[in-house]
Amino acid sequence: MFNFVKEHVSVKVALITNTVLLAVMIIGTGVLVLEQSKSLEMQLFDKGKMQSIIGAKIVSKVLEEAVDNGVITVADAFDTNYEAIHGFDPPKYHTKYDFYLDKVLLALEDEFLVDQDVIFAVAVDMNGYLPTHNSRFQQPITGDQQKDKVGNRTKRMFNDPVGITAAKNQVKGFLQVYHRDTGETMWDISCPVFVKGKQWGGFRIGFSLKEVDAAKHRLMVMLVSIMFGILAVSTVLIYFTVKKILKPINDLTKVTEQLASGTAGNIDEKIAVNSNDEIGQLSSAIEKLRVSVVLAMQRLKKERDSRK
Repeated sequence: MFNFVKEHVSVKVALITNTVLLAVMIIGTGVLVLEQSKSLEMQLFDKGKMQSIIGAKIVSKVLEEAVDNGVITVADAFDTNYEAIHGFDPPKYHTKYDFYLDKVLLALEDEFLVDQDVIFAVAVDMNGYLPTHNSRFQQPITGDQQKDKVGNRTKRMFNDPVGITAAKNQVKGFLQVYHRDTGETMWDISCPVFVKGKQWGGFRIGFSLKEVDAAKHRLMVMLVSIMFGILAVSTVLIYFTVKKILKPINDLTKVTEQLASGTAGNIDEKIAVNSNDEIGQLSSAIEKLRVSVVLAMQRLKKERDSRK
């Protein structure tokens, strides 16, 4: 194989050209994947920001309407005297308003989960208390602590660094990377919730990064496949193109070898010069050599004939 490469200029040119092309394509593919990944993440963030803003407005409206209708008081809405619910670890709590939110807010929160990228969409108060979780996280209690930790997460206090930051956040569409206690890593996008002009807490959207990562992987596979497809086609085309271009040189090489060894089949046949490029110049030079050889042979023949 190595000797084959050494002996064929067309193979060398194809390999060298495609090595350079490969390097350029790798850099280009990397830049393209990076840019597309940023674009996908930006699209996801914009969607999450909008959903967190909408969710915050919904929670604010639900609580303010409850106050206006006399269902709860403003003090009740901001109740922080968390009443522990016996028998849970992590602990769960009741407040003066959580029963109302279970009835009114649950279905509204669940609407956000129609988007498959959304893992959770919940309201938390300023201390990270989550009164009403989504239905998927209100599964029946099994008694298995680890299973219930994943399946029943409502009425818990989520005051971990990410949770408390989201609860107190005053920025619309605040993004954090959330390492959930279930082992998942996701985006947490939050927006502040205000009730009667005072911040009550925040609305949190948990976004799965699986789909973004899957989209990045599909993009990478597609681009790499296209890259190697182009390289394969390029290698074949360059090889045969160079081989065709070099064919006159191969013919000239044979003629030169024949002239050098004195075995030229038809030395009187003129070597055609069909171009002005390097190959044409080489043909012209060899044609001059042929004419010189012919003249030399003619002189030798005359000398031999004169001696007879």
